[in-house]
Amino acid sequence: MSGIVNLNDLLQSMAPQLKPGEFVFCKVEAFDASHLALNPLGMFKEQEATTLILDRHQAEQAKLDFEGVFKQVTLTVHSSLEAVGLTAAIATKLASYQISANVVAGYYHDHIFVPVSDAERALEALHEFTK
Repeated sequence: MSGIVNLNDLLQSMAPQLKPGEFVFCKVEAFDASHLALNPLGMFKEQEATTLILDRHQAEQAKLDFEGVFKQVTLTVHSSLEAVGLTAAIATKLASYQISANVVAGYYHDHIFVPVSDAERALEALHEFTK
């Protein structure tokens, strides 16, 4: 099953859902197998460090530093990794509400991490695409 490419179709059918839990972005200088035991929701290796997206409580228990706490909004539409403009449209919409957006694309869905205090407003803003 291939994902949707057309931007208008994606925006009309994205059906954003607020996921339970609170998440944080942590960096680890020397990634090792012990970090996998934290069950990261995501990770990305950069030149400077490895970023882990973790459940807030997991990060606190592991005594990892983080700066902000986020909620996850998942766009439940199956978007193609080759779709053009979805990230820009989402970021622009949320920026118009002064909401930061940290977007992570998975194979099937896009996930937007927004500050906990802005989560409900972000969901409302994204629902405007289907009005």
